[in-house]
Amino acid sequence: MSATPLDQRDGWIWFDGQLVPWKEAKIHVLTHGLHYGSSVFEGERAYGGQIFKSTQHSERLKRSAQILDFEIPYTVAEIDAAKRLVLEKNGLTDAYLRPIAWRGSEMLAVAAQQNKIHLAIACWEWPSYFDQAQKMKGIRLDIAQYRRPDPATAPSTAKAAGLYMICTISKHQAEKKGYADAMMLDWQGRVAECTGANIFFIRDGVVHTPIADCFLDGITRQTVIELAKRRGLEVAERRIMPEELAGFSECFITGSAAEVTPVSEIGPYRFQPGAITKALMDDYSAEVQPKSKAA
Repeated sequence: MSATPLDQRDGWIWFDGQLVPWKEAKIHVLTHGLHYGSSVFEGERAYGGQIFKSTQHSERLKRSAQILDFEIPYTVAEIDAAKRLVLEKNGLTDAYLRPIAWRGSEMLAVAAQQNKIHLAIACWEWPSYFDQAQKMKGIRLDIAQYRRPDPATAPSTAKAAGLYMICTISKHQAEKKGYADAMMLDWQGRVAECTGANIFFIRDGVVHTPIADCFLDGITRQTVIELAKRRGLEVAERRIMPEELAGFSECFITGSAAEVTPVSEIGPYRFQPGAITKALMDDYSAEVQPKSKAA
């Protein structure tokens, strides 16, 4: 990613129905979404000028807002069109997109039912979430101190900004130790996900991944499960205990930013990026390309 701070770049951001100059896309310091975490967002990628699974992301954005008890004042089709417009206006074909919706600044209290709901969409070049040389060797993961919350205590199926507070803490702690990221356990001490990506393991040709019932069931996760099944691979969505990690041969993580990234180490456990991980990386790369070009 460019070293230029995000608020100092040139370009255009779609903001409440209008394209505004990048540096003018601002909100007030007393915005409810900043103080109380009343915001939801998506992370998406465009390949060859087409946004991968754009409508699924827009639908999830709307659902996330509804879970947080607010309604985004645009339809899924309008959000899809806005994403295409901002991508085109910025002259990008391969890019990362960030739609975000939040409660505004009309009042600042826990209850803010009358606050205006805003929506903004930005996009920029972001080649890979992890360094490519490191990625091909497999990234190293720490084991996070914080756990994903009990779904009875937090809206775990929403892509809500507030849920990422412990992710930032965990990733910072991991990076200070020399790791690329951290694996998080769920509220019962079972394997859950990484700070911003889902996780998969391989043993004896079978793909294993945790049940996504207290963390986000990622769109990339769903795509990779589908790709694995197309290859005739068995996919076991199940509870995975940390001590099981010693028995897995391969590991990789998935996400719109991370795409499919091999893992070589999680704390004391070691993995060797192998044939299945490589095959699914290649399958995903082919899947995200515009079909007209892939053909």
